[in-house]
Amino acid sequence: MKTNKLSFNVPAELIAQYPPEQRGQSRLLLIDRNGAAPRDHSVAQLPDLVAPGTLMVFNNTRVRNARIHAERAGGAKHQLLLTDRISGRRWRAIADRAKKLQVGVRLQLPDGSGVQVVAVDEPYREISFEQPIDDAWLERYGHVPLPPYMRRDDEAADRLRYQTMFAKIAGSAAAPTASLHFTQDLLDQLTERGVHFAEVTLHVGIGTFLPIRSERIEDHTMHRERYYVSPLTADAVASAKRAGRRVLAVGTTVVRTLESAWNTKRNAPLAGHGSTDLFIYPGYRFCAVDQIFTNLHTPESSLAAMIAAFTGTETLLTAYRHAVDQRYRFFSYGDASLLS
Repeated sequence: MKTNKLSFNVPAELIAQYPPEQRGQSRLLLIDRNGAAPRDHSVAQLPDLVAPGTLMVFNNTRVRNARIHAERAGGAKHQLLLTDRISGRRWRAIADRAKKLQVGVRLQLPDGSGVQVVAVDEPYREISFEQPIDDAWLERYGHVPLPPYMRRDDEAADRLRYQTMFAKIAGSAAAPTASLHFTQDLLDQLTERGVHFAEVTLHVGIGTFLPIRSERIEDHTMHRERYYVSPLTADAVASAKRAGRRVLAVGTTVVRTLESAWNTKRNAPLAGHGSTDLFIYPGYRFCAVDQIFTNLHTPESSLAAMIAAFTGTETLLTAYRHAVDQRYRFFSYGDASLLS
């Protein structure tokens, strides 16, 4: 399939630069995978749109303040986005103006200490810190890793608003943004509706930011991400499947986790730790997931490919054209969609 089949126009003014004033105030586009016309709702109406007995699965990863400002000798400034710890003081990172950051280059950090580039494996730089860097250090000196289509620096409010209410386990370089819409009041209403909840962990890497650069979708390679499915969640999904209840994945990261962990013989996900480079695009057969709650995604991206795999390409494009016409807000801080 040609990548440009997933091309659509999103006017710049519809790319959300800030979250809504309060969580849960966003709009919700209902997309019917059977081809019915998209319908306009609000996130506040979600309890009326989810069937009793549905199992909703959330990602409980926590976003690190993983963007670091650094400076080369002579004053040239760079930004490093830490994606994952390799060992000890070594981390994998991506950087702006990365061609200037070859092996041996040293950078000064905000606390006066240094970091050196020790290996290059495009698009990554392996870097070694002079002192251990932990989440406490990142909380003090790091910045919220807002995606590049938010054309602004992070602000104090982003430390709260770019973190979901489920965030527990630090490790992500981007938020699982579908869950940003949820509040305790919304969960309480869903509970009263008879909806069940479970959690998985997938630490979001830079694949979230990267477009598909190959001409054919099939030639794209996903970056590997670490995940964990607890025995409790594996049992909850298995129980829902046995009973014929729907499994609703809240976010594309949950879809990737459950589909990656799926065991056909057990008709359930396998519990435990794993890593995945699963790329879901049209033609994929979903095993774990019956519905998806997610944001409105970037054109020609792996996320758009996943949604097209679930709804069908033409249904996706029709729904997104409707969203543009109706002035929905797109991407991480934008509005939501429910795919049924």
